[in-house]
Amino acid sequence: MVNKVTTATVIGLNAYKVDVEVDVANSLPGISIVGLPDTAVNEARDRVRSATRNSNLTFPSRRIIVNLAPADLKKEGTNFDLPIAVGIQVEEGVIDSEAVKDYAFIGELSLDGSLRAVNGVLPLVIGLKEFGIKNVIVPDENAKEAALVDGINVFGAKFLSEVIAHFTDNPMPKLSPDVKQYLALNETEDILYDFKDVKGQQKAKRALEIAAAGGHNILMVGAPGSGKSLMAKCFPSILPPLEFSEALELTKIYSVCGLLTPDKPLMTKRPFRMVHHTASANGITGGGVTPRPGEITLAHRGVLFLDEMTEFPRNVLEVLRQPLEDGEIVISRTKHSVKYPAKFILLAAMNPCPCGYLGDKEKQCTCSEFQIQRYLARLSGPLLDRIDLQIDVPRLSAEELLNYNAKEETSAQIRQRVIRARNIQLQRYKNDGILTNAELTPKLIKKYCQIDEKSTVLFRAAIVKYQLSGRRYDRILKLARTIADLEGSENIEQNHLMQALQYRVFSRDELA
Repeated sequence: MVNKVTTATVIGLNAYKVDVEVDVANSLPGISIVGLPDTAVNEARDRVRSATRNSNLTFPSRRIIVNLAPADLKKEGTNFDLPIAVGIQVEEGVIDSEAVKDYAFIGELSLDGSLRAVNGVLPLVIGLKEFGIKNVIVPDENAKEAALVDGINVFGAKFLSEVIAHFTDNPMPKLSPDVKQYLALNETEDILYDFKDVKGQQKAKRALEIAAAGGHNILMVGAPGSGKSLMAKCFPSILPPLEFSEALELTKIYSVCGLLTPDKPLMTKRPFRMVHHTASANGITGGGVTPRPGEITLAHRGVLFLDEMTEFPRNVLEVLRQPLEDGEIVISRTKHSVKYPAKFILLAAMNPCPCGYLGDKEKQCTCSEFQIQRYLARLSGPLLDRIDLQIDVPRLSAEELLNYNAKEETSAQIRQRVIRARNIQLQRYKNDGILTNAELTPKLIKKYCQIDEKSTVLFRAAIVKYQLSGRRYDRILKLARTIADLEGSENIEQNHLMQALQYRVFSRDELA
């Protein structure tokens, strides 16, 4: 008789139900695993055999055939060890087949019978819940992560013998974590960089506040030592806390990548990904034979920081264009395509020329016109058009550097304004499926970013003077909407629009 045990596999961030069918035949001893298994799944034969015997359980001295259905779906990873072992025990009559019908099993087995943690448990459990599974058994190290999902009973086991005993004489306790406790960790973690330590640069600080409040992309251009990198490192300290839906979405990504720890099963802080200019295009977008998330997905709902942006190869920068516009990245392969979310704030910094001193009042630029043009040509017009704010970060004067008594605003003060603005957006867009002004679609821009007649006249003149594109027109309106939210204004007023126009992206000719 063929017995069936339920598990799942992850492709991208989506879970697919897998039935582990086990049949034992009167033939020469051995285990065959079919159903498009990869090398790691095939190696489960030896792990399951040793783990079963070292757990003082019976292992049949006959032919075992394991089918992973549906057979046309590629199976990868080590999370099939536990369901295969349980299926064999069901076939041996140790566990009643009816007892495991409402259960799913996930976990890797060690040779001594202990359970090891696996990647992607959160999306697996979310998927199993959607498939109607009521109970799931996972390795103890993954239990807190799995228990974040409501509506499904989660049991954490350290050994295979515990799993078997759960169905015979010693049931395991169900887990129920305190999600609020995890989210509270975000408020208690220390801030390494604070805006109170940044001297001067009030315009840049204001621009970064607007970017954080509305989720806008920002580019800082300035001479070496003007404070660009320091302000970028301070930027995470003014970001608002994660909503639970955002935290869960982000945790799925980091779970698939194996970047979670047992003591912190939920992502509680917005990610800040600092990428070196030697990163490849696949490293940024994701990819590989088996597609995995790249830096733009790991920065989802957080920040992707590109320091010395013009040092990145142009082909690497150009792959950012589509994710910046759509908020997602699609990685296509021959047999399937995978879609990853990529709603991040692009925070970039660069010098105005190779030597870094073009336009500097104190130091003479030594670059030729050809060198400057070649340097700036690495930034294409379409990429610049997708950056909402660009600001000049000038060299600090001697007075600013020596003014130790200046009372600069702290990150906590700025963050309170950002949180108020974000809360306004959450209420405004609660029925529209978005969270920030940066996510506004053309249809929603018409609804929420209306301007009066005086502002229309001003905007018309700006469109003609600066030759604004349709995309730039929309982004300036989004920016004005954020500035109005920061000031607590229900409507976009003329001064909000004027301030948004100040942050328009420079052309390469203006930079040169």
